Amino acid sequence: MAQRLTLEQIAHVARLARLAMSEEEMRQMERHINNLMAQFERLQELDTTGVEPTAHSFPVYNVFREDRVQPSLPQEEILANAPDQRDGCFLVPIIVEE
Repeated sequence: MAQRLTLEQIAHVARLARLAMSEEEMRQMERHINNLMAQFERLQELDTTGVEPTAHSFPVYNVFREDRVQPSLPQEEILANAPDQRDGCFLVPIIVEE
């Protein structure tokens, strides 16, 4: 049987994820995650001998179209709505902190 997550572990993960959760929300999450873990444990008991591994439960096929050159909007028209631009490109504010 898999080890159950404790309320303290749920609180620790919530802090790491910077989630503000009430004690009731953490208790609810504890029940939910432990129920999920129990379901995964039940799945581990299934005999999958001869079952080919898949990434999807149904076949997935890519639909390709012919790659062809076609007219696009002029660069000036596209950049007309840009808040700021430089060298023919959109200029956006830096949002990544160091």
